[in-house]
Parts: sequence; C-alpha cells; structure tokens
Amino acid sequence: AVMEEKQIILPKDFENRMQGMLKEAYPAFVDSYNKEKYQALRLNPLKIQKDDFLNKAPFELEEVPWEKNGFYYNGNTDQPGKHPYHMAGVYYIQEPSAMAPVAYLDAKPGDKILDMCAAPGGKSTQIASYMNGEGILVSNEINPARAKILSENVERMGIRNAMVTNEAPKKLAEIFDEYFDKILVDAPCSGEGMFRKNEEACTEWSLENVELCATRQDEILDCAADMLRPGGRLVYSTCTFAPAENEGSIARFLDRHSDFELLEVPLYEGMEHGIPEWSYFSCKREEAAGSDVNKEQSCENIDDKRIERTIRLWPHKVKGEGHFLAVLQKSGEVSEDYEGFCKYGLEKGMSLAELKNKVSDKTSISDFESFTKEVLKDNILESDNGGIILFGEQLYMIPKGMPSTHNLKVLRPGLHLGTMKKNRFEPSHALALALRPGEVNNVCELSSDTNDAQAYINGQTLNYDNSESKKGWFLITIDGYSLGWGKLAGNIMKNHYPKGLRR
Repeated sequence: AVMEEKQIILPKDFENRMQGMLKEAYPAFVDSYNKEKYQALRLNPLKIQKDDFLNKAPFELEEVPWEKNGFYYNGNTDQPGKHPYHMAGVYYIQEPSAMAPVAYLDAKPGDKILDMCAAPGGKSTQIASYMNGEGILVSNEINPARAKILSENVERMGIRNAMVTNEAPKKLAEIFDEYFDKILVDAPCSGEGMFRKNEEACTEWSLENVELCATRQDEILDCAADMLRPGGRLVYSTCTFAPAENEGSIARFLDRHSDFELLEVPLYEGMEHGIPEWSYFSCKREEAAGSDVNKEQSCENIDDKRIERTIRLWPHKVKGEGHFLAVLQKSGEVSEDYEGFCKYGLEKGMSLAELKNKVSDKTSISDFESFTKEVLKDNILESDNGGIILFGEQLYMIPKGMPSTHNLKVLRPGLHLGTMKKNRFEPSHALALALRPGEVNNVCELSSDTNDAQAYINGQTLNYDNSESKKGWFLITIDGYSLGWGKLAGNIMKNHYPKGLRR
C-alpha cells in the first residue's frame, strides 16, 4: 500500500494528552498523520474461496496479518469500490485495523451472536463469513438511518442467517437474558483513531465528548454482560486512543462485573498491550476537577495485570488506523442444549401450505410457488431453515431458531425472498445476491472483461442469444458471482437491477 504525504491539523487538547501518554514515541505517532491511510478489502467466503479470489483478483494485494480474508490494496492505482465484484458482494471494503476485533471473537457456525453497534456492517458481515450461514446473527444499530445502511450491506454480502434490528441496547437487554454465545461491542466512541481516515472527526472532537462516550460505553457494556451466556465471549473495541474509553472502560467494567475476566490472547506483529496505568486516567482527571465520583466507584482495586491483556493498534506501529480491543469471558459453563432466555420465544415460520391458508391473494402465492419450482434447482424452502414469514407484502425466509420479532424494530428478519404483489410474485435483489449459479436453472453469465456487466449495473437491457427459446427469470452473474435478476423475453434480457443501486 503506497503512503503519500498529507497534512492534518490535530486538536490541541488531543495533542497535549497524546504527548503525555506517548512521550518519546509521540513524534513517530504524529508523523503517521501526515501520511496517506492504508486501504483494504475483505473477501466474502460466502461467495468465493481465498485461492480462487487470488487467482482472478484484478488488484495488487497484500495480506492483512490478523484477518485471513483481508488484503491491503493500492489506493493510488486500484478502485475496488467501482468494480462489479463490489456490487456482487465478492468483497467488503474495510479499514484494516477494524478487521481485528472480529478476528478475536472466534465466531463459528451454529453460534448465536450479537453485534450490538453494527452499522455500517463491516464487522457484522465479517462475523457472518465465519458462521457460514449456520446459527443466528443479530446485527443491531440504534440509529435508524445507519441501520438501513447496515441492512443493505448484509443484503449485498448474500447473508441468509442475519436478523437486523434497530433498537437501544437497554431494550435488547430487556428481551434477551444470558442468550448469546458471543457478543461484539464495537462501541460508539470519540473516533480519535479515525482522524487520518476522516478529517471531520477532528473538528467534532472534544475532551467533554470523550467523557460522554465513556459513560455511554459503560451502559452498553452492562447490557452486553446481561445478554451473554455463562462461558460466553465478549469482545469490546473502539477506534479511539482515549484511555477513559479504552483501558478505563475495561477497568470500570471489571470493577462492576466480577464474573468476567480478560483473556490473554496472542498479538499480531505491530500490536501492543494496553497500559495498566492508563485505566486510572479518567479517575485522576475527575479528582483534579474536584469530582467525588470515585467515592462511589473506585478504580484503585483493579488488577493491573488484567489490563495488560487489552490490545492497542497504533498507526505508527501497524498498517492501519488506531484501534483498541479487549477479549472478555463470562464465568461458568453451559450444557450443549443450553438455549438462554428470549422473552418472546422463537419466531415461528410457516410452510408454503400454511402460507396459502393465511394469504387471501392465492394468485401471488401460486406465482411464488411456480417461481421456486421453475427458477431454483433445489427449493431453498426445503433446506434446513426456520420457514417463511410475511411482513406485509414482503416474504422472508428466517434462519432456524431466530428470536421472535415481537416488540422489536426489525429491518431484516432473515433472507428477503421477494414481494407478494397483486396477482404476482417479484423476487428480491437480496435473494439474487444470496444464490449461487448452481442453485438456479437459468444463468446469464457476464464477464468483467467486457462492458456488459457495467451496462447491466447502469440499468440497460441486454441482448441474449436465445437459441433454446427460454423465457422467464435468470440469475445475472459476473464471472460466476451473482449480481441480480433479469427476465428474458425473446432475445432481450430485461433489467431488474434495483434502480436505487444503478450508476
């Protein structure tokens, strides 16, 4: 990854604090802000295997040490965000340091995992890549606009087993009690580690905001603690350098939750341990200001060695931005058939026969049934899933064991199959992106070496050699990766790529 010189004006209070923290290492730290950021992408194993990707990747790549599917690319010569592979969900463009927390989450197929602060979706889609479509991933975001972006990225990556919610952590904690096997808290923070990537973060920063973020992080972590099952793993991360939000947040959490411990995990090249002394940073600042906060909650009883097990990524030490993470485990263990408590139980999906009895518009149901038989080689409704549910006119296939949607703001309850329009069924773009060419009967194969793929993304119709006199729905693919739907009539492939995604 090529680095170029640039100039960023850092907040003065931030500079003063960092000088006190880093001392002789401060010049190297500051110098990193005058260089261009590293850029990376993470391939999607739900769509492509690593070796296949490396054989056909149109970019100059270098592996990210802590993520097996992560690769740096040359931002001066390559533009992967404009390549059709990006639209097909073959990879996700993600800041390299931001890939580290999920690498320590140890997500596995069959897990029940909560990503509590998930937008825009980089870490959620990374978690899903390790789950391989098995288990339940609840991806939550409190901000409605950001939750919509999260849902769109889950869709683009072809994820079938995710439930996207738009709730406050406290609301989730009222519904789930010791339910999840693993929880990621990529906490809202003051964003100091993103100054080089996003210069607007500099103008929005203040010492007061650091303290506000630290208080919010305490509340979020307490909610996570309640929702994690005994023996479960909690990974906490931020993209800031502020001790009050990093070592301080973990120290305060351990002080409140004696049933948690920091796990000792291996570091990758360039990573460093957290600094125990910094866990008292916010307490000392409060004392200097005459606050009596510490009379109620003391930082002095924290075991320093535990804080050393936290991890820092510095921009002058690794090829990435500033990040912090901690790997925690809840005490206890559970049996193999442990379920945890979900206030409203599990969502009950319907079979196709049950759906027919519920819906008054029998024509659209028949059209949906015909679609599954004519388009899909193996009916996905007969695979190991939780059945189908109807949200208004929207049809979803839910993952097996998905929590009930009752009293939850849900944007995406599993895989969106399509829309039950009057007298017809319209398959969704999400379904196209989740399918592989081998799962459908008719495929229109486009090549990234021609202009056809870009023409399709632009919304144009395509000419098709229809010597076999076929008709109906086709899966449009780019070099073998699903891109969207087309509908063949004669020799013309009508374009069903969503208008909102067209260029």
